[in-house]
Amino acid sequence: MNPDITTLAAALPALVGLFVSYQAYRGYRRHGSATMGLLAVGIACFTAIPFAVQSLVAPTLAWSDALTLLAVVSTYNLGLAAILWSLRGD
Repeated sequence: MNPDITTLAAALPALVGLFVSYQAYRGYRRHGSATMGLLAVGIACFTAIPFAVQSLVAPTLAWSDALTLLAVVSTYNLGLAAILWSLRGD
């Protein structure tokens, strides 16, 4: 199974986003800051999770295009909500 160039091109921002999300998670663990934890979740929901849904989950479960799009958009909305919540602070 050879990945095509579009899959590789989509994987790069997912990997970078996963790295940034991991760094935010480390900040959360180090300082116990809920805002950093929410930021980590938000970044992951914007980058890595949509890629995983579109490239791994949807083909494996034979989801329709509509269901795949709904899942991806839902992760974007969840990510936006998490980032907004993290920016509001406690």
